[in-house]
Amino acid sequence: MRHLLRLSGWRLVGELPDEPRLVVIGAPHSSNWDGVWGLMMKIALNIDVNIMIKREVMDSPLGIILRPLGLIPIDRKAAINIVGQMKKRFAEHERMWLGITPEGTRKAVTQWKSGFLRIAHAADVPILPVFFDYPSKTFTLGTPVRATGDFDADMARIRGLFRNARGKHRNA
Repeated sequence: MRHLLRLSGWRLVGELPDEPRLVVIGAPHSSNWDGVWGLMMKIALNIDVNIMIKREVMDSPLGIILRPLGLIPIDRKAAINIVGQMKKRFAEHERMWLGITPEGTRKAVTQWKSGFLRIAHAADVPILPVFFDYPSKTFTLGTPVRATGDFDADMARIRGLFRNARGKHRNA
């Protein structure tokens, strides 16, 4: 996998934090390729991160390949108490990284979903921003931040970190 990433030109910039538990958010999520490159990076670097993904993908033939990679299927039409479920998962694991795309879709959105903030706050874990940048083919790791509970202020602060991130089809 490392060889394939090297050939493709994709690389990781920054240091993986020494945090046993955190929420990883990656943006902008504008293409299915985000998941492909992200999973390749996860495998190549042997990063143990569980990634929330829409159930439809896991129910497709791809599910056979993706299931062993630690993806967590979410039924977006019946997403009942996801925050509570993820808080419980964090409480049950000494080490756990949870990956989420804050837009919740590949389409352009005016507002990000607040689930990542609510999960991080409820589980009392930091949030690691990961900036996708297609022109430079980089995943850049930011500095972990903490949710304060003021979700509007936290969202504005965290979303502002992504102002220079450039996705395949749009910016953050």
